[in-house]
Parts: sequence; C-alpha cells; structure tokens
Amino acid sequence: MALHTRPQPSPVSWEQVRVPAPGGPVPGLVLRPERPRAGRWLVWAHGGSWRAGSALEWYPATADLARAAGMTVVSVDYRLTPAARHPDMVQDLLAALEWAAGQAEREAAGNGGGEEPVLVAGGDSAGGTLAASAALARRDRGLPLAAQVLAYPPLDPACGADSYRRHAGAFPSAAAMAAAWREYRAAGSPAAADGTRLYSTPFEAAGLDGVAPALLTVGELDPVGDDVRRYAGLLRAAGVPVALRELPRTGHGAFLRPVASGASAAELIGTSLRAFLDAR
Repeated sequence: MALHTRPQPSPVSWEQVRVPAPGGPVPGLVLRPERPRAGRWLVWAHGGSWRAGSALEWYPATADLARAAGMTVVSVDYRLTPAARHPDMVQDLLAALEWAAGQAEREAAGNGGGEEPVLVAGGDSAGGTLAASAALARRDRGLPLAAQVLAYPPLDPACGADSYRRHAGAFPSAAAMAAAWREYRAAGSPAAADGTRLYSTPFEAAGLDGVAPALLTVGELDPVGDDVRRYAGLLRAAGVPVALRELPRTGHGAFLRPVASGASAAELIGTSLRAFLDAR
C-alpha cells in the first residue's frame, strides 16, 4: 500500500550577507530556491514586536516563501529595541531594498535582458509594519517597488480597534501590543538624511496614493485584523490595487506555522505573490 505523504520540498540555498547602511552594515540571509526567476527579489522583515526574532529563526518560513514565490528572498536582521528605536529599523530595511534593487538589475541584465528587474518589500507582524513604512519612503523618493506583501501588520499604536478585544485571550493582547509600540516609536516626525519622512506606521501618512500595490494577509482571529482591514480600505480609496486574504480560524503568527489548509501561510503568500507578478 502506497503511503501518501507530502512531497519533500525542493532545496533552498542560502548565504549570509552584510548590506551597507547609514547605521552600519545590516546582516541578513539571501535565500534562493532551485530555479529562481532571474531579477526577482523580495526583501523580508521578520516579526517579533520590533524587539525579538531573527533571519535565522525565520529561515524555515522564508525558505517556504522563496520556494513558493520562485524568487530570491533577502531576510533582514534589522536593529531591535530596546537598543534601537524607530526609524532605525526602517532605515535598515530601506538599505536592504536599495542593495537588493542593484542585485536584481544586475541579475536581469545578466540574463540577456529578457527579464525585467522586480523588487518587492514584505514582512510579517512588526516586520510587515516596517515594510509598509519602507514602501511609503520609496514612493516618496520616486523609487519603483512592484508590491508590498504584508502579513498581519499591527498598524495602530493605540490598539483601539474592536478586533483587539473580540476574542478573549488572543495573542497579542492590546496591552502587550501598545507596550511594544511605545518601546518602538520615537518622538517627533523622523526623516532620513535626504529629508524623506520615515513613518512608524502608514496610518501617519497624509495620503497613500502612488504607493506599491498591496498583498495583505490576516487571520480571522487575529487581534490586528481590523488594522489590516482598515489599511486595505484606505489603500483602495487612494486608488492602490489591493488583494486582502483572510485565513479562517487563524490567529496571529501564522507565517511561522501551518494554517487550516495544511499548507504554511508562507507558502500561500508566496504562491499569491508569484501569481500577482506573473499577471503584471
């Protein structure tokens, strides 16, 4: 009798990198599936409430993501609280995006010019918040970004939405999330050396028009769900293409574990991203 098991995933190669940045080199992992699409690069920021997590800890999920998306992924070890505060993390992500953009351009050119360089920013949880802020900074600098891929980002520092209290005992609690926001955010309106405003959340922006198309994912039971749905509405009102996927019976942190379908959320996100890029 044949045993029906899930096929073994194809291998993903990886290498450690140190990306030049204003605050000092930013470490990270570059992950490549067996046959990545030339010139397609995704820069990913891990979750952890801006105080925890690493590219190494997130490796299994980002490997799933790279395989499913069929593209190279740069998993960034941005600076963490309490040693650092906003906008340091956004600066680190922007530096990684600039570096990856150069890699994508050289890779596409080296493939005979048949591929267009594609750059995507993404992240899960707190990393999704950073990716959304980085997408706004790139818009304001006039720099291309094919998409922003955001998995359940917390976006409201007040944690005031009903979803934070809808499901008793759900993680993260409003109190814990609000404390993480206080530790992460700096006073004032931080800007980069070139004057570009560096938002701690896209809810601070006066307008969202012209920002990269958004692929949003959130669980049905996730306390940040209303934040994500609100952001989707604001983006649509600004004329930005949005795809919002809600995972049934799923809470926060789904990027790191299987969801109800049996696949990992990282695989679902990667498959959606591949389809989006192929359809452009």
